[in-house]
Amino acid sequence: MADPNAAAAVLGSSASRLVRPFSRRGLLSLAALALACGRGAAADRAGIVEALAGEGGAERGGAMLPLATGDAVFVGDMVVTGETARLAMRLGAATQVRLGGRTRLRIDRFLVDRGGVFTLGNGAMLYDRPDGAPGRDVEVETPYGRLAVRGTRFFAGPSQERFGVFVMRGRVRVSAGDAMVDLGPGQGTDMAAIGGAPSPVRAWSEARIRAALALVE
Repeated sequence: MADPNAAAAVLGSSASRLVRPFSRRGLLSLAALALACGRGAAADRAGIVEALAGEGGAERGGAMLPLATGDAVFVGDMVVTGETARLAMRLGAATQVRLGGRTRLRIDRFLVDRGGVFTLGNGAMLYDRPDGAPGRDVEVETPYGRLAVRGTRFFAGPSQERFGVFVMRGRVRVSAGDAMVDLGPGQGTDMAAIGGAPSPVRAWSEARIRAALALVE
């Protein structure tokens, strides 16, 4: 690992070389530009990494950046986890998203008071928003279909060799293969293949629920 003191010295000497040619007015202009850029970045911030066990990263601006607990995540990030990793993000003030191993989730859009749009490329996720918290409308695009979320806690990911969706609180509408089902608390559905229709709504057994949650917790 690079010596942080050495890195700071290099940055400091580089900064001093860059600053000398500028007048006071130029420095003020640069400071205003930096402040404006900072505000733009803050506006795109979606949340932070609350917990991470194993490897996790974010594809951002064409580069893969390693993530650690406390790091910010931004709109546009593709959050990626390692094979056996577990990652928890806090989005906005109250929404939590947990990811299992070998998962890819892009934060396409997130507004605290309106919800968000996510793309689950593969893997498992658990979405959890407390009752009464802002941001009710959420959409999740998956290879198997679209999830329109009007609820607060649901699982989506591999389950019993299929892609399953299960709701603990609230409601989720699953649209896939020119068919649609509505799930309420304690209900789930499956898609056996990409392009296939969701299975009839049914209650999941306690054993299946535990197995699904074990993928993300």
